[in-house]
Amino acid sequence: LPSTAALALTDGVSALEAVRLEVGRPVRPMLASPGSSLDAALESLGAEVTVEYKLDGARIQVHRSGSAARVWTRTLREITDAVPELVARVLALPCTDVVLDGETLALDDDGRPRKFQDTMSRFGSAGSEEVLLSPFFFDLLHLDGTDLLDAPLSTRLDALAGLLSGSPQLTMPGVRRPSAEEAAEVLDGALSAGHEGVVVKALDAPYAAGRRGKAWQKVKPVHTLDLVVIGAEWGYGRRTGFLSNIHLAARDPDGGPPIMVGKTFKGMTDELLAWQTTEFPGLAVHDDGHVVELRPELVVEIALDGAQRSVRYPGGVALRFARVLRYRPDKTPAEADDLQAVQALL
Repeated sequence: LPSTAALALTDGVSALEAVRLEVGRPVRPMLASPGSSLDAALESLGAEVTVEYKLDGARIQVHRSGSAARVWTRTLREITDAVPELVARVLALPCTDVVLDGETLALDDDGRPRKFQDTMSRFGSAGSEEVLLSPFFFDLLHLDGTDLLDAPLSTRLDALAGLLSGSPQLTMPGVRRPSAEEAAEVLDGALSAGHEGVVVKALDAPYAAGRRGKAWQKVKPVHTLDLVVIGAEWGYGRRTGFLSNIHLAARDPDGGPPIMVGKTFKGMTDELLAWQTTEFPGLAVHDDGHVVELRPELVVEIALDGAQRSVRYPGGVALRFARVLRYRPDKTPAEADDLQAVQALL
């Protein structure tokens, strides 16, 4: 933003129009909106789609310029030094300059995904190199002097397929222009392999960096939302002395503070309760002895059975049978699901 503002103030519109993708300067990733079902996503986007696996991994963006490659997370934090095996894979590709978008995760000996925490352990300050990461690329933003951001996804996928023709294991599994039956088979295959579900993508869509639109729709068999933790309650009974029941909020699509949509204490292990009790006080803005109000900095992934209308919470909606799946240190509150995503489950 400071660089953009400086260009606008000094050289005006012409300078802004001259800004383009630069290899070595990451862009915010295009995001997928939650889809209510596979059939609904296919009906919404039509026949010109690709249906790809949705992995339970970490988003990566890889830039290569000549003999140097760099890797960033979805929040644009550089992790190049922590992931030498990903760098090596990209440097082995038959190109000079490239910008790739994809997902990485740790696999076990049978090729099934390990726990999400195993993948994320590589991105910490003391990452464990005992856990090897496998990359899966699903988009191509630049290739040897040609920007592809504004090209339709079908063009980008053709270019990606050509680049990875000698390394098919690096390609995200999926099917283009599937029938309803073929799309269902892709979803079944993803779930059978231990992955989260699928993403349905419109083949005519450009790459909308930093945007969460309807051109990409993620479909999972269980509804999940990424929500912001804005408070927690001191427990009682077996949970006395622990911060337990967390207050959940959706992102305000108009840019205001997160909007509360529910609470939950379900799905928390003893380890997680201990972690919350240790970490939350550092984010506290008020503690009345019962509720600890928190700065909206943590994102948690919640599984739920749906949503219902409610006057109890400011958003006019409440979560049904919400339970904690995991915290998402790879996401910021700006990437949490918004109130409209919650309302779409009504």
